[in-house]
Amino acid sequence: MVAPIVTVTMNPTIDLSTSTDRVVATEKMRCAQPRTDPGGGGINVARTVLALGEPVLAVLPVGGPTGTVLEELLGHAAVPCRIISIDGSTRESFSVTDNESGRQFRFVFPGPTLTPSEWSRCLDTANDAARPAQYVVASGSLPPGVPSNFYQALATRVARAGSRFILDTSGEALRQMRHGAYLVKPSARELAHYVGHPLPDSDSRITAARELITGGVSELVVVSLGADGALVVGRDWWETVSATPVAVANATGAGDAMVAGLTVGFTRGLDTMDAMELGIAAASASLVTHGTNPGHPDVIANLLDVRTTTPAPLSHSTD
Repeated sequence: MVAPIVTVTMNPTIDLSTSTDRVVATEKMRCAQPRTDPGGGGINVARTVLALGEPVLAVLPVGGPTGTVLEELLGHAAVPCRIISIDGSTRESFSVTDNESGRQFRFVFPGPTLTPSEWSRCLDTANDAARPAQYVVASGSLPPGVPSNFYQALATRVARAGSRFILDTSGEALRQMRHGAYLVKPSARELAHYVGHPLPDSDSRITAARELITGGVSELVVVSLGADGALVVGRDWWETVSATPVAVANATGAGDAMVAGLTVGFTRGLDTMDAMELGIAAASASLVTHGTNPGHPDVIANLLDVRTTTPAPLSHSTD
C-alpha cells in the first residue's frame, strides 16, 4: 500500500482502560468493565489520520499472544499495517479513572526486548514505506534493546527518501537526535528534560525550542502545553495556540491526535498555523472520547469550525 503518511510505532501496546469509585492504596477496588484499544504513539496518530479521511500506513513490531490481540484490534479499526514479527510479547498498558476525583492514573510498561535483527528489520521496513510517502511520523518510546539513536537513523533514511520526518518522543531518544527532522513535538516537561533545567514560562520554552532549531535538529518545534494549548516555534518566529475547552473523558492519546491533525494539514497544503488549528481540533475531539479512540470526524469538524471563526492572534517575530 502507498500512503502519503507513514507512522512508526516501535513500542506498541494494548491499552486497557477502566474506572473505579475511588482509588485507595492497598484496598481491593471494584472496576468497571475494561475497554481495550490498540495503542502506542504511532498507532494513535494513524487512527486519527484515518478519522480525518486520509490514507495512512502504520509500521510496527508485534509478538506473542498479546501481539495477536493487537493485530486483531488494528484489523477491527481498519488500520493498514506493515507488521514486523518479533519473539517478545507486545506490551499492555492500563489506566484507571478515579470517579470521585476525576483523576486518571496511567500505568505504562517498558515493552519487549528487541534483538538487533528485529529492530534492524523495523528500520528497513519503515525506510521502504517512506519512499513514496510525504511524511513519516515516529511517535512514542523505544522498547528495550533498541539503541537510543534509532530515530536519528530513521530520520537520516527518511531524508534520503525525500520525505519529511516528524518526531514525538522524549528522553534519550530525543537527546540523540542531531539532524533530519522537519518537526519535533515535545511536551513542556519533555522539553525541560531535554535541556536539563526547568522551563517555567513562555520565554524559557521558546529559548529551549530554538536550541533544537539552531542546532539543526528540526525546522519546527511544537511544544504541547496541555490545557494551555501549544507553543509553535520557528527559526525567527513563534506563536501560542490556545486549547479548546472541552469536558475531558480521557487524556490518553491527545498529543498523538494533535500530531495527526498537523500532519494531515501539511499533506493538504495548509500553512503551519492552519495545520496547527486542525491539530488542536483533533486533540480536543480525542479528549471527549473514551479509551484511546480517535475523535469523531464530525466533532473534529465542529471544533475546527468554532476555532477558525474566531480571529487568530498575530504571530511574533524575533527579527
